[in-house]
Amino acid sequence: MKVAALSWLVGSLPLAASTRVDFARAVLAGLRGEDAAARELSEKARAADPAAFPLMLRVAEQRRAAGDLAGASMLHREFAAAHPGRLDARLAYVDFLREASPDDDFASRLALEVLERAEPSFADELQVQRRLFRIHESLGRRDRSMEVFERVASRPDGVLDALAMARTLFAADDLAARGRIAGLLRDACRRVPADAALARTASDWFRGIGDLPTAVEILSDHAAALPSSLALRIRLGLLQLAADRAGEGERTLRAVLEIDPRQALAHQALAKLYRKQQRIAEARPHAAQRLQLRGGEPAEFIALAEEFLAADDPRAARLLLEKGAFQHPADASLLALRAIANRRDPAGRSQASRLFREAETLAAKDGPTRDPVFLQEFAESLLESGQSAAAEDRLRAAIRAFPPERKQETAAALRRLAGIWQSEGRHAEAAAALLHRADALDPR
Repeated sequence: MKVAALSWLVGSLPLAASTRVDFARAVLAGLRGEDAAARELSEKARAADPAAFPLMLRVAEQRRAAGDLAGASMLHREFAAAHPGRLDARLAYVDFLREASPDDDFASRLALEVLERAEPSFADELQVQRRLFRIHESLGRRDRSMEVFERVASRPDGVLDALAMARTLFAADDLAARGRIAGLLRDACRRVPADAALARTASDWFRGIGDLPTAVEILSDHAAALPSSLALRIRLGLLQLAADRAGEGERTLRAVLEIDPRQALAHQALAKLYRKQQRIAEARPHAAQRLQLRGGEPAEFIALAEEFLAADDPRAARLLLEKGAFQHPADASLLALRAIANRRDPAGRSQASRLFREAETLAAKDGPTRDPVFLQEFAESLLESGQSAAAEDRLRAAIRAFPPERKQETAAALRRLAGIWQSEGRHAEAAAALLHRADALDPR
């Protein structure tokens, strides 16, 4: 569709020579897989407009892909020489040299020369300093690398680049270097506490060296300066929890959720905290929200839904299992538990009968629908719709499925089956026998 539309557009343009027409035809040829034609048309467009930087980059990349490194290098070199006021052209040439020949000292020295011959106004650009540092390192000129590091470290806006360079220059156990970097990061964070990238990097660095209090302090200052920075406020909460400041971490995470209840990581952290503190009832809703927002494995949905059902909260179980079934529609265990939750929740009971039958159809012969609890719940659903014969079949199957140690549940199923017969005036002797058996298992 895209190729056809572009073909129509190109065909509707004037046939006179035009850079735009040639470029459009080059793109169309590339979409069709006609690489040779695409290169030829791109070259033609560039020749018509040699000052077009994007065209030069396109042609240079095509030459490089075709193995013509010399031709690609010549294009970069000539364009940079013809446009001394364009830093992007000079940097593109340097990057080309370094990428095309990463282990070639000659290419590195040539890239260094290109940078050093740049306009004086470009000399202090961080983009230039980063490349100078990498080139000096590749050439083994540690003294020159240190000079670049010192220049960058002295700049208020250079702290993140200085940190990246320090990781190359200094050993991890160099305490003097660590102290200097710590000072640079603290000063930078005091100057611009609202800078999210700086706060994240600084906090991670302090956490990495084991200084959790400073990591927390930096993120606290950032959160105060930029309250809308929810991702870092969540990170602050996690660090507070890691620093054994559970009360502060809980308040931080709950404050985030008041602003945006869809922050899954905050829900996950609170669920973990509350379980650790044995506040299980408070943990469950957060665990459910995390699964609702991010999804999870069928076993996760089932385990949490069973907790809700055990806590007599079928509505929460039903809502959770709806999400689980949507994510895992072919999982019979999920569907079976969803049917149970729907039957127990008045708001979902009207769908329960359908869900029970869908679960039976989906499950294998010995699957989750052979579970005695499922069979009991299905029987109750059938009774509610007047299908007593089908309900009896499920109750008999449930009685057979209960293991010997589950005497009370078995007795309850026996009494339920006997009650059906008695209410309908059928099988009086069999009903009495069932009740006698139930009393033997679970005396009243």
